[in-house]
Amino acid sequence: MRVLGIETSCDETSAAVVEDGRILGLGIVSQADVHRAYGGVVPELASRQHLAAIAPVVSEALEGAGMRAADLDLVAVTRGPGLVGALLVGLSFAKALAWRQRLPLVGVNHLLGHVWANALSGWTPAFPVLALLVSGGHTDLLRLDGPAPAQTRILGRTRDDAAGEAFDKVARMLGLGYPGGPAIEHLAREGDPEAVRLPVVARLRDSLDMSFSGLKTAAYDLVHSARPPAPADLAAVFQARVVAELVSRVRAAVERSGVRTVLVAGGVAANGALRTALAEAARRDGFTLHVPPPALCTDNGAMVAQAGLAAFAAGERADGSLEPLPSIEAFGWKEAPVAQGGRAGSRRRSGPHGA
Repeated sequence: MRVLGIETSCDETSAAVVEDGRILGLGIVSQADVHRAYGGVVPELASRQHLAAIAPVVSEALEGAGMRAADLDLVAVTRGPGLVGALLVGLSFAKALAWRQRLPLVGVNHLLGHVWANALSGWTPAFPVLALLVSGGHTDLLRLDGPAPAQTRILGRTRDDAAGEAFDKVARMLGLGYPGGPAIEHLAREGDPEAVRLPVVARLRDSLDMSFSGLKTAAYDLVHSARPPAPADLAAVFQARVVAELVSRVRAAVERSGVRTVLVAGGVAANGALRTALAEAARRDGFTLHVPPPALCTDNGAMVAQAGLAAFAAGERADGSLEPLPSIEAFGWKEAPVAQGGRAGSRRRSGPHGA
């Protein structure tokens, strides 16, 4: 089945044609240079950039696949979570194309799109699986008991900043610019991960939730202290602490659930230190690990196409009334109960350093 996937949730405009787990054509336009001067994504600018790029990107994907729109079997499009204006651009284009070509249409959860990127790089879908979704906007531990979106359950979430968001903010403190994750990783190679002390994240009993705001605030205090550490050392220590927190949660989820297959997804999954640490944990604990190549960790249309195919096979359908769902809560995912510490996934900011 030849599926066109369209992705416009944040600051990449992307489209891809996928068939039988193979990427036939892919187009991506990044807005990183546009938003770099502002230190983060500006929603209005993102929407305007998507408007300019969407038609050329879809054409590039079709040309790369050697196809016309009439040769497609399905259109899949991200409906959220994400920036509402950016989502509307992709949704409007996808609905118009599907209507014009009389093609079926499905809306895709962007986060599940990241998870399904693993099916483009070696994972043969079999359930149940655990998934660590780690990006600039989300850090979640999921359990998937089947291909249908309704078969996904949240086991743990960050209670404050997402891991990628924390990377971006610490990079800004160090004057490294945007996006911060790759800059931190590059600088950390020159530093000593034991050079300075950062707090270990407190564990909540019976919870798989995570927290990164305390690490970020501690980094802020060090940067503004009387004797700040070398930037490379702080980058190395901060990265090591974030990686340790993520790996510890994956290991705990495997132990508690008994599920022995772990998929990793999202932009932070491209981080080399995280990939190495998770591979070592998989070897030590005896679970199977799948991580997409770095090029498929960031937002792309291929992951949307693959997730759309899975949703379509599970009976999902959409029409011209399909609307964006900017918030993850709108998807109605169920969360595992938390014995202590409040509701999993609650968002508590860290005061003046959390902005």
